[in-house]
Amino acid sequence: MSKIAILGAGAMGLAAAHHALKLGHEVTVFEADKVPGGMAAHFDFGGLSIERYYHFVCKTDKPTFDLMEELGIGDKMRWVDTNMAYYIDGKTYPWGDPISLLKFPLMSLMQKFRYGASAFWQTKRKSFDSIENLNAKDWITRDCGEKTFDLLWRRLFDLKFYEYADNISASWIATRMRRIGRSRRSIFQEQLGYIDGGTEILVNALVKSITENGGKINLGTAVQKVLSREGKVAGVQIANGVEEFDNVISTVPTPFISKIASDLTTEEKVKYAQINNIGVMCLIYKLKKPVSPFFWMNINDERIELPGIVEFSNLRPTGDHIVYVPYYMPVTNEKFSWSDERILDEAFGYLKMINPDLTDDDKTEAVAARLKYAQPICPPNFLNQLPEVQTSIEGLQIADTCFYYPEDRGISESVHIGKTMARNVKR
Repeated sequence: MSKIAILGAGAMGLAAAHHALKLGHEVTVFEADKVPGGMAAHFDFGGLSIERYYHFVCKTDKPTFDLMEELGIGDKMRWVDTNMAYYIDGKTYPWGDPISLLKFPLMSLMQKFRYGASAFWQTKRKSFDSIENLNAKDWITRDCGEKTFDLLWRRLFDLKFYEYADNISASWIATRMRRIGRSRRSIFQEQLGYIDGGTEILVNALVKSITENGGKINLGTAVQKVLSREGKVAGVQIANGVEEFDNVISTVPTPFISKIASDLTTEEKVKYAQINNIGVMCLIYKLKKPVSPFFWMNINDERIELPGIVEFSNLRPTGDHIVYVPYYMPVTNEKFSWSDERILDEAFGYLKMINPDLTDDDKTEAVAARLKYAQPICPPNFLNQLPEVQTSIEGLQIADTCFYYPEDRGISESVHIGKTMARNVKR
């Protein structure tokens, strides 16, 4: 069996470790953070244990369900009837079901028909090859019309992707629509899931499985370099020295790869360098009263520089009202360097605009979390731009959230790719 180093203790790295140990390999996980879980990690939010970055589960997330059953926590899945809305120019409109679409006053009957037909078709698609070469703007405009794109999509794209907004893959957007569209109790009711106790239940179960099966998890330990000899993995270098391994599975963000794996070919390094990412400032508020009855609210209002908010307590019971406000943007954007206090004040002002009954006294806790590499930019034909998971160095596999394409970031894709990489380790 092989001696494997796994870089990163997010969901993908932990899943890879779990499955590699089941196959009989010797496994050590290295994580730069002081806690495992990556974007699924929890923190203490005024006595509430909650994710730093919100997560939800869809009914199509089979890899998550299979892993939870393996770990003995399959009974922790909970399903909730959820609703979404659009906030457009000062008014809230329910969204996400045929009745809401028919009642929506800002679109003509023909616009509604074209939008509804397109959304329904995405849930039935088996492949998105036919639109892989299109950008999302052109695809949505072709299927739904320019007025519908301007009303429902343009500002969301502009306030998430900024200078990349006009070059986002149609396949990537359509796959997101399919995943959400298939997570329904009926055509009239969306249904999303959560893990009772939060994602730390899954993280803790994976950590327990890894340690009980002889694996090691070294927290606060960044790998500085993957070492190779004669084209094969030889080990990893950390601050305390060198450890020998014959396989490495890297799950760290691709912007770090060229430095960590400096023995890769120039062609591989160029491919990694061409992958762009945007960052996120994810704000979390604990409130005495709700902002709205909706789980997800998209925003199209010139006064509000946000594409949407997530009222998490409308999915997972949390006692107080918990609202996530994600600011996605390139880290070069001036706003990304704002202080926590300044960005939290701005966003809470937006929440008070959406619900004028909110006052400053209703805010009991507020924090901001930041990631520089939170969301890969996936242009048309992105699949052809990705390097191979198995690199030119024998024994070195590399994947991060980019490799979920055309799927978006999610625990389900993390555990699927982690399992696949563990299975592909050469003995």
